[in-house]
Amino acid sequence: MIKSIKRVLKKRKAKVFFAFLGCSAAIWFINALSQTYVSTAAFDLEYVNFPDGYLFKGASKNEMDVKIRAGGFQFLGFNFKNKKVSIDVAEAEKNNSKFYVPENRYRIQIEKQMTGSMALLEIDDDTLFLDLLPVIIKKLPVRPRVQMNLAQNYLLDGQIRMTPDTISVTGPKDEIDSITQIRTEKTTLPDLTSDFVEELSLFRSPKLKNTTYSVNTVVLSGKIARFSEKIFEVPVTVINLPDDLDVKTFPDRVSVICKAKMKRLKELKQTDFQVVADYKAKKNEASEELLLELRKKPEGIHSVKLKETEVEYIIKQK
Repeated sequence: MIKSIKRVLKKRKAKVFFAFLGCSAAIWFINALSQTYVSTAAFDLEYVNFPDGYLFKGASKNEMDVKIRAGGFQFLGFNFKNKKVSIDVAEAEKNNSKFYVPENRYRIQIEKQMTGSMALLEIDDDTLFLDLLPVIIKKLPVRPRVQMNLAQNYLLDGQIRMTPDTISVTGPKDEIDSITQIRTEKTTLPDLTSDFVEELSLFRSPKLKNTTYSVNTVVLSGKIARFSEKIFEVPVTVINLPDDLDVKTFPDRVSVICKAKMKRLKELKQTDFQVVADYKAKKNEASEELLLELRKKPEGIHSVKLKETEVEYIIKQK
């Protein structure tokens, strides 16, 4: 019994000891990080504010080693992620076609972005050289590459709409000078029975290495409506007939196949259509057929066609 009590006491003493040891270590660590130190760190460079008419391709440096005075907590943060600083390209100088930022310019920019507890002591004295490519801007139409598969008895009601239908393309003249349009990626819309809205990515040719688009996607939309079909029997009217002749056609009525919305079909009448046979337009004098033409059709229908394209006829003298 006494031995068990001693073992328990020893365990409690060990726990208390390690607890105090942990607290002491934490206090020491926090106190150490609260101190100010001088050391080196790496800054990531982000180039911004490019001049109009130029495309940024790269720079002589994307990272810079600096010597700074800062708190321990800040140095601890640098171990996980480099501090990012912006380099304003608008302050770059130009020599012929070369752009560069001198050390005295970018040092001032970096110092302005450091917090009050940080001080920049030393920095690379190398000039930052920038690779800027002269470009032009063109506005080009976007053409969709879409295969629409409509369900049975459904048709596209009106035109396909695309937003935007024109984009700005920025790139070197030799890359985009011959381009007349921008296409979308190939897309298939299967078994459509209702209105659709689809976001399409723009196709980018591998040859356009230094070209950028004002947008990378467009929205394609359209209305889908259920259609029906109706056949109208329309009389054939012969035109351009000599005054001394009379013509009878066989048949004297032909079928006009009309597709439209159900509501619109109910409003249509046979008199909304006119089918003519032009006597002067016959193939030759010996021809026994007259070609038919649909001269009149109503508005607001999807499609209309003649079932027969020609009729036979006989001539009678008046």
